[in-house]
Amino acid sequence: MYKFCRVVVVTFLRIMFNYKIYGAENIPKEGGAVIAPNHRSYFDVPFIGITAPRPIRYMAKEELFKNPLFAALIKALGAFPVKRGGGDTGAVKTAVSILKGGDMLMIFPQGRRVKDGERGKAKPGAVMIAAAANADIIPVHISGKYKFRGKITIRVGKPMSLAEYYGKKLPSDKLGELSDELLDRIYSLEEDNNI
Repeated sequence: MYKFCRVVVVTFLRIMFNYKIYGAENIPKEGGAVIAPNHRSYFDVPFIGITAPRPIRYMAKEELFKNPLFAALIKALGAFPVKRGGGDTGAVKTAVSILKGGDMLMIFPQGRRVKDGERGKAKPGAVMIAAAANADIIPVHISGKYKFRGKITIRVGKPMSLAEYYGKKLPSDKLGELSDELLDRIYSLEEDNNI
């Protein structure tokens, strides 16, 4: 199912957009890791999916699971539900389990879509989950116009290691500091031609 879906998605994106991917070699071929891109559009999800060399799991708002057919499709593609607007401990436990099991997990640090020209604020979820699961975070920046044959650029940065925080409960100020650092790393990739 995954390979078939990947072929379909790659074909669709190649027809719709003129895209380039830089730094894909920074995504580990094995082991748990958090993929952390900026978030501008629903198209971000499939673009990250084709950038990675292996399947990615991801959180999706629980409202998307109300339609049984669509729910079955996105579950087959690696999605699991998360309740927005509060701490969903079940989703966090699932995320940590996925990473500890050696799979990759995509988390949008901004927590929502952000318009072009805006940056938004980093939420602590990506850092908190990565630290709890002893996983690195891979920053990714997506830029360009999502229009027919629009130029899209995906830049994958070097892993952000949280090794010194593994197994530790991070206070909110440290979570905020590290989350801001992650967002800085993501946006520093925007014009980085030396990945």
